[in-house]
Amino acid sequence: MLVNKAYKFRIYPNKEQSTLINKTIGCSRFVFNRFLTLWNDVYKATGAGLTYNACSKQLTALKKEVPWLKEVDSVALQSSLKNLEDAFKRFFKKQNDAPRFKSKRNKVQSYITKHTNGNIAVEGNYIF
Repeated sequence: MLVNKAYKFRIYPNKEQSTLINKTIGCSRFVFNRFLTLWNDVYKATGAGLTYNACSKQLTALKKEVPWLKEVDSVALQSSLKNLEDAFKRFFKKQNDAPRFKSKRNKVQSYITKHTNGNIAVEGNYIF
């Protein structure tokens, strides 16, 4: 049986780290909202939505058009696409309402990343 663990930390980032976190949250929100619009348009036109793979291919093209998407963690952007796909799957199964656009004014701002190539490390009382 696979056991997943989650940790919740309170962090105190410096100015540079805080800027990078805010950029990542903003880019994740931008990608989510952009592909939500695209997904809704395709759904209205054809009656079927997009897939994660189709959106992922378009994300690489979008990164070429919008250079500031390259500054942030690519795993966070892919995770926002996964969240969008999951939201639509739940909507089609009638488990949830239709996905809504993410807002900058929402109190809860977050993004998801994964441990890849040693990008996250805990040493003593510090997270790197």
